[in-house]
Amino acid sequence: MKIAPLCLLALAALTVQAASLPLSKLDLTRVSQAGRPPRAGLTAGNHPIRISGRLFADGFGTQGASRLEISLDGRAQSLAAWVGIADDTVAGQTGPACFQVIGDGRILYASEHLMKGDAARRIDVPLTGIKDLVLAVQVPDQPRTSTAWAEAAIDYDGAAPVSVDRVPEKPYVLTPKPGPQPRITGADVVGAGLGHPFLFKVPATGARPIEFLAEGLPAGLVLDSASGIVSGSVAAAGEYRVLVTARNAAGSSSRRLHIVVGDTLALTPPMGWNSWNCFAAAVTAGDVRAAADAFVSTGLIDHGWTYVNVDDYWMTRPQAGDPVVRDLTEQARSQGKQFRLRPMNDPSLVGPARDSEGRINANPRFPDMAGLAAHIHSLGLKAGLYSSPGPLTCGECIASYGHEAQDAARFAGWGFDYLKYDWCSYSYYALDEGRAERIKPYRLMGRALRAQKRDIVYSLCQYGMSDVWEWGANIGGNSWRTTDDITDSWGSMSGIGFSQNGHEAYAGPGHWNDPDMLVVGWVGWARSLHPTRLSPDEQYTHISLWSLLASPLLIGCDLQRLDDFTLGLLTNDEVIAVDQDSLGRAARRVAREGDTEVWSRPLADGSIAVGLFNRGELPAMVTARWGAIGVEGPRTVRDLWRQRDLGHFTGRYEALVPRHGVVLVKVMQ
Repeated sequence: MKIAPLCLLALAALTVQAASLPLSKLDLTRVSQAGRPPRAGLTAGNHPIRISGRLFADGFGTQGASRLEISLDGRAQSLAAWVGIADDTVAGQTGPACFQVIGDGRILYASEHLMKGDAARRIDVPLTGIKDLVLAVQVPDQPRTSTAWAEAAIDYDGAAPVSVDRVPEKPYVLTPKPGPQPRITGADVVGAGLGHPFLFKVPATGARPIEFLAEGLPAGLVLDSASGIVSGSVAAAGEYRVLVTARNAAGSSSRRLHIVVGDTLALTPPMGWNSWNCFAAAVTAGDVRAAADAFVSTGLIDHGWTYVNVDDYWMTRPQAGDPVVRDLTEQARSQGKQFRLRPMNDPSLVGPARDSEGRINANPRFPDMAGLAAHIHSLGLKAGLYSSPGPLTCGECIASYGHEAQDAARFAGWGFDYLKYDWCSYSYYALDEGRAERIKPYRLMGRALRAQKRDIVYSLCQYGMSDVWEWGANIGGNSWRTTDDITDSWGSMSGIGFSQNGHEAYAGPGHWNDPDMLVVGWVGWARSLHPTRLSPDEQYTHISLWSLLASPLLIGCDLQRLDDFTLGLLTNDEVIAVDQDSLGRAARRVAREGDTEVWSRPLADGSIAVGLFNRGELPAMVTARWGAIGVEGPRTVRDLWRQRDLGHFTGRYEALVPRHGVVLVKVMQ
């Protein structure tokens, strides 16, 4: 019997084997996660993939919350993989982690919560008809947890799968524009040292010119009616309640300002700008001066933004034969470690590290530190700078080891108001990794700062080692970093921010948990800047969560490139008021259901600020129940980003929250 040619073709088609593509062969640079992109066959720690002792020959590792989007043509057949937490995950990062496979907007697979040590789970997911595939890992509390998609492959008989970037979401501005009538904004309480120089700019929106008035200023302080700058010094300790008024042709507004003179600074979390996430090693005095000027030209100063801080690289950088480098090299060798100065040929960083009396010098990029601080002060702003307890900073510039008292006096003499003190090279001098050794250098500089006749806010930057939140306030810290450095990825920002639950007990007026700087706007850690990789919804989550956490708010972007969206993020007075609330109670997580969370914090006026967050890859309903946030009965709910009341609710409030988004509300009587 003869078989027709068409039948032969049909028979051949039935016997064609689907191709199989190992996912490790995709472009893994498109994986969104904290840290560097994954590498084929390796974990996030660059080790072969092992899960609960089992070695896998192929796959890729991810870190923290991660996401990989894959374009299919509808003819893929299935996804197969082994998933779990990698054995080399860092200490303390034990999970849980949840693996999700999402196809065309619906969840095709979701693992149970897996912990380190759990056996790898085998997954086989049909993909018939799917065109858009997302592989996501949710790690709720531990941003550095190392996870793996081991021996992962897609079987297909059409076009080969391709990893793609998520289609960018269009920015949308929620913050209403201020009206012409004056409105006093920012914190309503400020602390100052007894007899120290006092500087406070009354922040206010409204059409200019605005005239400022004050009733009840303590003796020694004066208000400039045109600028709203209060200056002078107060010789008598106490609490002073001052009635401040701003008026213009459109009207007037008044508010009580609580001035507390004594020994407590940073009664609300510091708000300002830091040079690192924008200019990093390339920063100049001109950049810092321009940032201060931008506070005024953009109107940030009218919303309570105060500190203009230069990070690393304002000081000189020694050469290989410098005595400081030799000493550090010998110290490292004595501990069985190795230190080698990184090569950097930049004449703008070269110069004498200290003068003949041992006082620290700035590099040629910063020819007049006192003049820079004075310019910042002339605008009603405050100036900050950076050093390290080791002999060199993280950028290997000269730091404060052995010169703590001299440097504190130098900083005060120049007129600086804020010090970020970064652990860096002190790791070679600590005798061990115990708490006492980690406290020692910070206590030393804290004493030196308190000896100055100037208020200097003290920011401890040592990445949360030895549970710094438990002792930072006791050695004079006004804030302390609780985590590693942030980057502009969802995995980094969300992993850091949502891991702060439990730290709220250690925050309060004068001492704050610091989950690192803001990564909105144009960032880049050098001159090669790019728009933040956070989506618009992720940026709303970022600002909302940091405000709920009572975190210092330090802008890290180029202030010369503020668009309307970013400016709206940074100038919403009702959101800022949550961060700057005088009660100083930080938020805690009150509910978690799947990928959704509810966080709340009590406010000084008796209301509750509540964030409804969706950490998942799909829109979700999120519910805030009155019992969880500690209220009862009918309540008015106000949308803080849109600055409008939503109505009266009893028992709960719920909202549809977009992927990686937030609804931030105030629940009032």
